[in-house]
Amino acid sequence: MPERVPPSVRTSQQIDELLRAGVAGGIDLRSNLIKLAVQKIIEEGLEAEASEALGRGYYQRDHGSSEPEGPVPAGSGSAGKPPGGYRNGYRAGHLQSAEGAIEFAVPQIRDRAEPFVSKVKQSVQGRSGELEKLAVEMFARGLSLRDIEEAFRDERGKSVLSKSAAGEVAEKLWEQYEAFATRDLSAYEIDYLFLDGVAERLNPGQRRDAVLATWGIDREGRKHLLHLAPGTKEDTESCVAFIQDMKRRGLKDPLLVTTDGGGGLIAAVDQCFPRSLRQRCLVHKTRNLSTKVTEDLWPQFKADAAAVYQAPNPETARLLRDEFVKRYQKNCPTAVSCFLDDFEACIAHLVFPVTHRKAIRSTNLLERLLEEDRRRTKVLPHAFGEKGLLKLMFAATIRASDKWRKLTITNFERAQLEHLREELNEKFKRRHQPAVTPAPSSFSSKTGT
Repeated sequence: MPERVPPSVRTSQQIDELLRAGVAGGIDLRSNLIKLAVQKIIEEGLEAEASEALGRGYYQRDHGSSEPEGPVPAGSGSAGKPPGGYRNGYRAGHLQSAEGAIEFAVPQIRDRAEPFVSKVKQSVQGRSGELEKLAVEMFARGLSLRDIEEAFRDERGKSVLSKSAAGEVAEKLWEQYEAFATRDLSAYEIDYLFLDGVAERLNPGQRRDAVLATWGIDREGRKHLLHLAPGTKEDTESCVAFIQDMKRRGLKDPLLVTTDGGGGLIAAVDQCFPRSLRQRCLVHKTRNLSTKVTEDLWPQFKADAAAVYQAPNPETARLLRDEFVKRYQKNCPTAVSCFLDDFEACIAHLVFPVTHRKAIRSTNLLERLLEEDRRRTKVLPHAFGEKGLLKLMFAATIRASDKWRKLTITNFERAQLEHLREELNEKFKRRHQPAVTPAPSSFSSKTGT
């Protein structure tokens, strides 16, 4: 019975399982992860080479069938054989590496005019060090076409994979990002949503554009990376398009959306999530305040501002706000103006459970992750282009999201959130109820007045 999926797909599944097991168990993944990644790279190269030799992909027969090929049944003869031959299962190949022996599946091809000999299999012998380095790069930023061509060179330095076969391998990596960016989001019940952006040069020689990212915390406290996509800039139109794409794929209005102070994101959230509260990221707000106060005054100013933002409830925060303004208005008018700007959004988190507030009042988790992406793009010596950069950011964020700690939500807190959701829905309904014109009284209808 032929295998239903190529070996490289099964190897990818093993990598996913290893990552999940390692995150859960706290084990060191490095050695096994690199071995599996090298195995995946070799198998994808071998499969691309076999597809090119046969003139068709793994799931294509010569006469248009989408079933994977296997051995020709006994007694079927050679009538109707395509000139390129048939796939006939796999044999094991072996590579010695610093991480230990690596076994990979080598496609076998039968019934060709000339026996098929894999140049890819020959080229990888003695290249384990380069392939291991390539595997590390694969997890850091995805593979470029040039990377793949470099991996499969013969003893004369000539690539044994054609550009079309190497392109097939590179496209598989891009497909992983596209599958993520277009998947159905209707199964996610998100209470807390976080939106942030980072300016990156998506195309060499051009100005930096925004790459927008969002993640959320569901009703069980699990954290999910939801979307990552380029925008022309962090203006309202781009941000609305980014959010509406998620909503078209089934994302429901959360209870709270946390953003920085960018006008485009704020306007987009108000427009696209009318049932949600909006929280201004307090890390960004505090950073803005620090630029408007002298160094000697800043420690006390920061502590007093934090006391307002971390009050027990919104009512207390508003009382503390008034005292804060009286204290600093005369000597720090610019800082006070900044403090008052978008104040209600700065204290939106105070209506949520106390134990959740630290986690939901900033985009700090995503901010740190995007800073790591900035560091990688500066260190690596070549320009990525849009696909390469998005693969880098996707690889870093999806890998990090597997390690995000769950937010603990008790049954009592869950009931609090459900009650708050009902209140927000009621407010939305009241705001959008059509005005009812009173019916004329019987007296006025009779008198004509």
